[in-house]
Amino acid sequence: MIVSFTKMHGLGNDFVIIDLITQNARLQKLHIKRIADRKFGVGCDQVIMLSAPTKPDVDFFYKIFNADGQEVEQCGNGLRCATKFFIDSGLTNKHSIVADCLAGTANVTLKEDKLVSVEWSNNGSQMVSHDLDLPGLPTQIHTISTGNPHGICIVENLQNTKVEDWGQTLSKDKMFPHGANIGFMEIIDRENIKLRVFERGAGLTLACGSNACAAVLVGKKLNLLENKVNVHFEFGDLEIEYYDQDQSVRMTGPANSVYIGRFRI
Repeated sequence: MIVSFTKMHGLGNDFVIIDLITQNARLQKLHIKRIADRKFGVGCDQVIMLSAPTKPDVDFFYKIFNADGQEVEQCGNGLRCATKFFIDSGLTNKHSIVADCLAGTANVTLKEDKLVSVEWSNNGSQMVSHDLDLPGLPTQIHTISTGNPHGICIVENLQNTKVEDWGQTLSKDKMFPHGANIGFMEIIDRENIKLRVFERGAGLTLACGSNACAAVLVGKKLNLLENKVNVHFEFGDLEIEYYDQDQSVRMTGPANSVYIGRFRI
């Protein structure tokens, strides 16, 4: 069977978007791992599948699979790309939609400047700080959920931080029974941070939207950051804004198409 896909990325965090609304395909874990493989497949951090909604007042449902084939609850950059694909493909004539996934619904808007804005409730997620006693690693990690599990370490200098090594170790720590995305945050000032992320099931990534939200929430709860923060990744920025009144978070950033292709399953 031939399946069409679109390759997209958000600040280098790349995805294979598969439309299961207009085409009928059943992909197994082995298919997903093969698609995500950068040497023998298309290559991506995550595979995202769009399907028809199962709830009223929702435009589409999406599933997220990491490169290792495991399904995960949420993906911020992936949602921006999925929404851009949904609109560009003519599956809707709206520019503001509601998307649903395992972590719940989110309101997404394609703005006039072509940036995509995602707003979701933080659901009062609690931050928990843990002391670390591991050789060479930071002395503390802050855990929080933005629909999926995250750990945030505050570091003085990202350039000297062993993001991949430390991230791999912490992602599998017993405090995360299902693994976690580990972010290393360097605070520039109260409105700007640098962030690098190790994602469970995908490894070192160029950007991570849900971890950017988690980092800002941690910084906000520690009174280190303002409500609106620019998160600087290696190839661009996300704007994260936290609203005290309803504890919602808005993430705004680019979503870019790379190419359209087909693969055989």
